[in-house]
Amino acid sequence: MPNSASKTGRWIVAALAVGMLLSVFYNVAVDNMPKGEVRKVEDYVPWSKETIAAAETLPVQSGGRIKPLSTFAGFTMLGLHGARSMEIEGANGKCTLSPTAWMLDTLFRPQFAARFPTFRIDNSAVLEAIGATPRAKLDRYSYADLEQSREKLFNLAKSYNSIPKEERDPLQSQIIALEYNIREYESLIGYFKFARYGVSLPGTAKDGSADRQVSVSMLMKTAPEINSQLDQQGNKLQPHLASLLQQIVDSANLAKFGLAIFPPADPHQSEWLTAGNSIMSVYGPDHVTDASLPIADIEALEETARLASGDEAAFRAQLISLRDDIVKRATARGEYKHVLLEADYYRKDWFLNAMVVFILGTVTALAMWTVGQGKAGKVLSWATLACSITGWALCVIPIVERCIIMRRPPVGNLYDTIIFIATNIVFIALVVEWMTRRRFALGIAPILGTLLIILARRFELGDAKDNMDPLVAVLNSNYWLTIHVLTITLGYTAGLLSAFLAFVYLLMRGLGLDNGDRDIRRSLTRAVYGMVCLTLFLSLIGTVLGGIWANDSWGRFWGWDPKENGALLIVLWTLSILHARLGGFIREWGLHLAAVFTGAVVTFSWWNVNFLGVGLHNYGFTAGKQTLWVAYGVILAILCYGFIVMMLDKSAKAARGKLGNGNGSMDPIPEIPRDSLS
Repeated sequence: MPNSASKTGRWIVAALAVGMLLSVFYNVAVDNMPKGEVRKVEDYVPWSKETIAAAETLPVQSGGRIKPLSTFAGFTMLGLHGARSMEIEGANGKCTLSPTAWMLDTLFRPQFAARFPTFRIDNSAVLEAIGATPRAKLDRYSYADLEQSREKLFNLAKSYNSIPKEERDPLQSQIIALEYNIREYESLIGYFKFARYGVSLPGTAKDGSADRQVSVSMLMKTAPEINSQLDQQGNKLQPHLASLLQQIVDSANLAKFGLAIFPPADPHQSEWLTAGNSIMSVYGPDHVTDASLPIADIEALEETARLASGDEAAFRAQLISLRDDIVKRATARGEYKHVLLEADYYRKDWFLNAMVVFILGTVTALAMWTVGQGKAGKVLSWATLACSITGWALCVIPIVERCIIMRRPPVGNLYDTIIFIATNIVFIALVVEWMTRRRFALGIAPILGTLLIILARRFELGDAKDNMDPLVAVLNSNYWLTIHVLTITLGYTAGLLSAFLAFVYLLMRGLGLDNGDRDIRRSLTRAVYGMVCLTLFLSLIGTVLGGIWANDSWGRFWGWDPKENGALLIVLWTLSILHARLGGFIREWGLHLAAVFTGAVVTFSWWNVNFLGVGLHNYGFTAGKQTLWVAYGVILAILCYGFIVMMLDKSAKAARGKLGNGNGSMDPIPEIPRDSLS
């Protein structure tokens, strides 16, 4: 039976873990929810599920690759709104908008979209600086809320852009970011303006009425005549033709950015065309010889935009017709291969499901450690194992799908490393559990899975970029990514696992969770030692392979780049641990304290060097330094705790030695005479 100290320690661990889970929930679910009431948008009726489904798989080009509209909408909404859903109150009550529904409204129903709380603003001082009325310090605002302050915002951003980035204060950086977001949003909300309003024909007004409006596609059919006039007269066009051409150019400019929706007719041309590109392709000296395709494309967009304000069934039928035509052309170019898979990938939200299962596994693991041995403990251990394996599988499936979609190995950017490490750290922890059968590795598997998946989601929220977009050229090498980057990342995995196993040892010793069981101490120590050896092996091999990659890509084997130095630091530190252990300079306590510090070394190499802003590995920089310093603070606290526990343990041993017979051993218990018992 476990003693009272062990029982107390178990409950302390359970309480600490529950507090950690509550803080994680607060940070993720509460702290990121802006204050304020749900925005009311009168007369708004949401799109049907059928219409949204039809739009999701519309292929567009963005970030250098072809992707479904749902992906484009998701990351656009994430960057502007700070979330992948939006709650509003419409004509039929409250409703939640998906990214695709939000994008459809932005493109086709701007009269509603302009009143959506699209822009997340974390600092009310930004609103005060541009003359807008702030509500809470952290809140979301609509385009209509900010429209009156647009000019002042743009002027301030223009002046702040002249300041070097590293010299800007946070307010200046936030104003520049808001200006960029407003411009990006305007490129979407005004994309179909040409289709909604057309072009006015100068001089066609009669009896005081306005000039007659015609569609842009109709004027595109007269492009040969306008081009002929341009060839003959140059820039000296007749006033009515000059006015007409200027309107066409203005309409095309509004639709020049945003959605690259049309595959080009030339199979050798890789860049897709926006609506603005298609309009202007029939004008000027470089106009296309056959204008029938761009004219048909613009006619289809005009018809789609026209139907958006009427019967939804008719709009959906036209949208499907437009989508099918684009899909057919993209398929002929071999560019639609993985669009449906990607739409399904984001629809199923694999990592969110994995996080839920890992959280459930964390709860069962805490309960397993709390109740100890017995039938209840066995049942909870099997439940923890089931959750860990299920969560691991829910991570493996999306990683495989990402590899198919990206057509490259699983690690190419910082987000990739997080989900890759999360998946492998759970797997290795389960292997350690299979080898030791002591439940400590089994318990930490879902905990680490939870923490790393939450980190991945927070990173994606802060980065707000599509991490499946093509890599920079120097990284776009499947061979080197496979053997170098994967090896280094697995080294990070082993290093982090060794640090967490060592933390479990310190917690176990400090709270008496082992109940004096030396076998479990030795098992945990062997596991930590093995993870340190694995970290050294993978990091050393990965560093050497990285030097070969650097020599092939940049013409030198070693250049003291921060990322190279970080990898070398892991190798040197783990070598120091092993040599100190073999030489007797550190023993059980020293090994575990050193392994905990390995977590800081790995964090620096994996994460910290990305914030230095120098070196040839300048490809993973992002916001979010606060999380980094929190990690360092936690590691420092664990080291301080471990050092205190170690000193108390040594003091207790010394005290027991003084109570003994002078040579460090306790006096034997005197034998009680049998006669005294009778």
